[in-house]
Amino acid sequence: MGAMGPSDGAAAQGKITDVPGVRVGHQQKSDGGWLTGVTVVLPPAGTVGSVDVRGGGPGTHETDALDPTTLVRTVDAVVLTGGSAYGLVTAHGVQRWCEEQGRGFAVTGGVVPIVPAAAIFDLGRGGDFSARPDGAMGYAAAVAAGVQTEGHDVERGNVGAGTGAVIGRGKYKGGVGTASVTLENGVVVGALAVVNALGLPVEPAETGRGVFDKLNQPPLNTTLVVVATNAVLDVAECKRTASAAHAGLARALNPSHTLADGDTVFCLATGGQELDRSTEAARQVSLITLQSAAADVVRLAILDGISSAQAVTTPAGEFAAYGINVR
Repeated sequence: MGAMGPSDGAAAQGKITDVPGVRVGHQQKSDGGWLTGVTVVLPPAGTVGSVDVRGGGPGTHETDALDPTTLVRTVDAVVLTGGSAYGLVTAHGVQRWCEEQGRGFAVTGGVVPIVPAAAIFDLGRGGDFSARPDGAMGYAAAVAAGVQTEGHDVERGNVGAGTGAVIGRGKYKGGVGTASVTLENGVVVGALAVVNALGLPVEPAETGRGVFDKLNQPPLNTTLVVVATNAVLDVAECKRTASAAHAGLARALNPSHTLADGDTVFCLATGGQELDRSTEAARQVSLITLQSAAADVVRLAILDGISSAQAVTTPAGEFAAYGINVR
């Protein structure tokens, strides 16, 4: 089963919202000492999810609930946020919005929304160390996602959780990127990345770039990714897809998954498209093809986030545009 997408020479590389029912909302602030924000990925009700955390310095919330051996199967929203561990409070605002919409794990008396979150380190990049996302900003990002229409465009670059993102130990600007691919069997695989990496993009050796250079900025970084697909997957298959998708991160950034990175990949399966499970061999081929595509779109989403990011100057420093083009 082949994949038809930008890696095969197509003009457009797509977006995570090409997966039916998936919506994205951003909220950010970039003045008065601020340079940070929140991104919410809002899947349709009943979406199955899991996560794979591989970085040595993660900042996460509710990721244990996504383990295949736990009670909960579904995910109501995924929150990607700036503010390091402080920013994880944004998940509470998203959870409040989900409860108002009746989205969540049904219990006596109401629902408990399942809202995992992961954070990047961007503290002080706007000049004020205390300027960090809060619950109200998370709520606003959820509202922004909730009002979007089917298949909407996704803002890229210096938006949402990518507002204060940087790469190459703070030398260049990072940001939000997205990509998607449609397989021959009708499965759509999309990714959204927030690129705040210790390393730099992997580029051909003749460019003289893409190799990690030792600069004197604090090595506090993370690349966050949400992979979404319309395939029918169980929680264990989502977990394996998230694991496979980390290969795309390693193909895009050098180095990756370091002690100073909090690299985290979520996988969401909306369940609209059945895979061929007629035989064990067919099942394996279907899953391997999907997981390979997930790695491909993660790589493209990361490069898109870097190429979409714009230079920023704040009291904390100058963050130049890296200057690549993957579209």
